[in-house]
Amino acid sequence: MRPNASAATPATPWTGMVRVDDTALAVTDTGGPGIPVVYLNGQFATQGYWRRVVAELGPDWRHLTYDERARGRSERSADYSFEAAVRDVDAVLAARNVDRAVLVGWSYGAVVAAHWAHRNPRRTLGAVLVDGAFPHDWLDAAMEQRIRTLFKRLGWFTPLLRPTGLTPRMTPAQQAQSNIELGRLSRESALGPVLDAVTVPVRYVVASGTSFGSRGDEQERIRAGLDAVTARNPHIRISAKVAANHGAILKKNFRDVAAAVREAAAPAREDD
Repeated sequence: MRPNASAATPATPWTGMVRVDDTALAVTDTGGPGIPVVYLNGQFATQGYWRRVVAELGPDWRHLTYDERARGRSERSADYSFEAAVRDVDAVLAARNVDRAVLVGWSYGAVVAAHWAHRNPRRTLGAVLVDGAFPHDWLDAAMEQRIRTLFKRLGWFTPLLRPTGLTPRMTPAQQAQSNIELGRLSRESALGPVLDAVTVPVRYVVASGTSFGSRGDEQERIRAGLDAVTARNPHIRISAKVAANHGAILKKNFRDVAAAVREAAAPAREDD
């Protein structure tokens, strides 16, 4: 029997900064008595990307969003590693006195959610992975060089957008390294065992077409790696395959993402 997911005293709405390591994260907590849902952003995105999903789910849920290090309103850090991103989930939940939650991650955030759910099965009520966390060996030496070249070329342009909050306060080399680390973590030998070991309800919402920096059918070949995952682990299912591409999925298919959250959290809500 699952513990009551919302047994704690209802929290009041809160917006502020949460200190972790050498930085501070900008966090928004809608409060309320509902099941907590923590949203994990795309690699260089901000918490604002989730506003349509949050609105679609509504006040029956407790929504926690935050900007990752050097993104949005969060402060810079000396550590932009994947392990730092996983630690930040713990820091946000601890700061808001949340013990158990549903995780919803898009792109890079989907990989963070998969790892956190794997490491914390007793604290994970369910997970929704939005067009990310596909085990596939897409990174090789040529791709690494392509990534470094791409971010170097963008280096003159991204600082112009920083006042808008649309780009991270990271150097091109830091952004490239983060992307390369993601490629290494996404290899079948690295991500496959993580997904195979997950024991909580996981729902995927899968986009179509390209993502930033991809060519031709690269992204569809990467997504195809999910078939073997769902065949091996009955806890993992595809909730929806949608027409939107990677970058537009949270804007165009927010209802599908919200529906997947309800699916993933259904056992917890029944026990609540």
